[in-house]
Amino acid sequence: IPLMLLLALMIKLDSPGAALFIQPRVGLGGKVFRLVKFRSMHVHVPGAHFTSDEQDARITRVGRVIRKYRLDELPQFWNVLKGEMSVVGPRPHPTPMNIASMETVNNYLKRHIVKPGISGWAQINGSRGEVRTHQEMEQRVNFDLYYIHRWSFTLDLQIILQTIIKMLRDQGAY
Repeated sequence: IPLMLLLALMIKLDSPGAALFIQPRVGLGGKVFRLVKFRSMHVHVPGAHFTSDEQDARITRVGRVIRKYRLDELPQFWNVLKGEMSVVGPRPHPTPMNIASMETVNNYLKRHIVKPGISGWAQINGSRGEVRTHQEMEQRVNFDLYYIHRWSFTLDLQIILQTIIKMLRDQGAY
């Protein structure tokens, strides 16, 4: 909690706007919930909906740091406490991406038979960030389905451990 308070203060001091970013996402059984993240972008800046790289001009100075270490995801533990998410599971996609993928990606809706997660099999296998092609989305869904069909406590522990390692080693998320 002290870290989250410090991050919220840093975000507020770095740029105007709320410290938290709240966005509707689709979760278990297709139910929509409000995903909470730390805001890493300037407010009211026009541009593409998804961030394509870490040099995106919409990202704030503090935003670059919290994205690099994935600290922008910390408030999602509130979603976990509310029962809307799990620590591990398929990442919930923004609602427009979810709607488009339901119609075009095989077995997409099967992702909604489990709670979405803060991290998942797809993310630790490099399938995160912007989706540029239909094949990338198909691969992400295949990773999610692999996780769903092979779920175990041990697999969850492996994903958590690999997520922590990637947080410390990777070039960052975008």
